[in-house]
Amino acid sequence: MPNTPSRRYKTVLLFGAPGAGKGTQGKILGKVPGFYHLACGDVFRSLDMGSELGSKFMEYSSRGELVPDALTIEMWRQNMHAQTVLSIYKPNVDLLVLDGIPRNVNQAKHLEKYLEVLTVLHLVCPDIEAMVTRMRRRALKENRVDDADEKVIRKRFDVYANETKPVLDFYPKEIVQEVNAMGSPAEVLQHVLEVVVRIQNEHFRNPLA
Repeated sequence: MPNTPSRRYKTVLLFGAPGAGKGTQGKILGKVPGFYHLACGDVFRSLDMGSELGSKFMEYSSRGELVPDALTIEMWRQNMHAQTVLSIYKPNVDLLVLDGIPRNVNQAKHLEKYLEVLTVLHLVCPDIEAMVTRMRRRALKENRVDDADEKVIRKRFDVYANETKPVLDFYPKEIVQEVNAMGSPAEVLQHVLEVVVRIQNEHFRNPLA
């Protein structure tokens, strides 16, 4: 079992409403030297299903049940340890960008011993109606008819709000930064960079220097 890191990982948490482009922004940041992006889905996909953790994950996944928080955190922890040992993620050089975790307050509490959360970046959609329209058009264009159902889309917004608000409230207000996600991906990226580059400059040296 890997030990708790001697120093907590310097981290940006990335949150975003459905259709806000959270995954897109995270992936772009992950390609920039000095940032390491990890989505919760990547942790699940990288599991060795023949391992003890993989078997436990499959027990819940095969029944369509949510993976318990403690198991999710353990999978994440072991993934981070492996990335660090392999020098894929370098804690002294890279600002960690986490996407999709923590999903609730319990997970946030579990992660406190591992993370030094420097900022919480929340991609927000002030105009929900415009976002619903955008998501319907995108789903229809990609021939995802079920995802184009307006009731389904609105339900996703409700679930997100109910799940995310307590997590955002868990962190000090002064580190929660809202970014308007209604612009083009490039416009949103510009606003995201204004926040994270400042954080990077405050806590890390130029990775290319």
